[in-house]
Amino acid sequence: MVKKEYFMMFLGVIMLLVGILVGVAFLTLLERKLLGYIQIRKGPNKVGFLGILQPFSDGLKLFSKGQVYLNLSNYLCYYFSPVVSFNLSLLVWMIIPYYFNMLSFNIGILFFLCCTSMGVYPLMISGWSSNSSYSLLGGLRAIAQTISYEVSLALIMLSSIIMVMSLNLSFFNLYQDTLWLMMLMIPLAMIWFSSSLAETNRTPFDFAEGESELVSGFNIEYSSGGFILIFLSEYSSILFMSMIFVIMFLGGYSLNLLFYLKLSIISYLFIWVRGTLPRYRYDKLMYLCWKIYLPLSLNFMLLFLGLKIF
Repeated sequence: MVKKEYFMMFLGVIMLLVGILVGVAFLTLLERKLLGYIQIRKGPNKVGFLGILQPFSDGLKLFSKGQVYLNLSNYLCYYFSPVVSFNLSLLVWMIIPYYFNMLSFNIGILFFLCCTSMGVYPLMISGWSSNSSYSLLGGLRAIAQTISYEVSLALIMLSSIIMVMSLNLSFFNLYQDTLWLMMLMIPLAMIWFSSSLAETNRTPFDFAEGESELVSGFNIEYSSGGFILIFLSEYSSILFMSMIFVIMFLGGYSLNLLFYLKLSIISYLFIWVRGTLPRYRYDKLMYLCWKIYLPLSLNFMLLFLGLKIF
């Protein structure tokens, strides 16, 4: 009986990972289509019906390209850092409160913060191990940005935890039966969304990939499989941050059409921001985090703590 339970849990995890990878593939298709409409040009429309098979052809093309082997790189670190990044972006999905055949975390939010903190290391190692000045500078810039915005993300999560009084994401469902947390903390929800943009290296905070000044940033020396793993981990993080936003602020987790509609709208906002806003300046990015978001999230946390106590 125990073996059967473990087998069903393993099967559930495999189905989850396959679903994430397919979702990421079609998120890239949605992004290219929407950017095409925003820029008044045609998006992918040739491969398959209305371009639906385009993500799979892109994946085949990237995996069939030749892998670059750098003579002066620290090869093992260079080779395995995209794999670690991809694994971390998939591992963090284990905290989602599924109803059947899945893992259950009573301290899921703590696990999420640990996984996002660990995500800094593949950035650092891939930038350093390539032994290129451009990738090293891009890696350092990405590390500073990611670590800075993790602070505001953690403080906003603390405000939500103070209201719900649990580290388990399933308790957000019970608390938001009558009132969404976004109604109580609209500024924090907006800060969370923009911090998520910075955490996932998305426009207007995509300084990890500076095409104009750093050629491509920390991933300049990656091609073929290494590049696609970095690419998949970024888009998996976008989907995950959208889901966390829905669970924390928009009514919690539930397997119904409304939940998937909310998730699609938040993912659409990530793409919409990319199509409309220009890139920030790096000093303004750091100013925004340490001088605006940090004091605001701290003050809101103290406010909710006072409300909970009194």
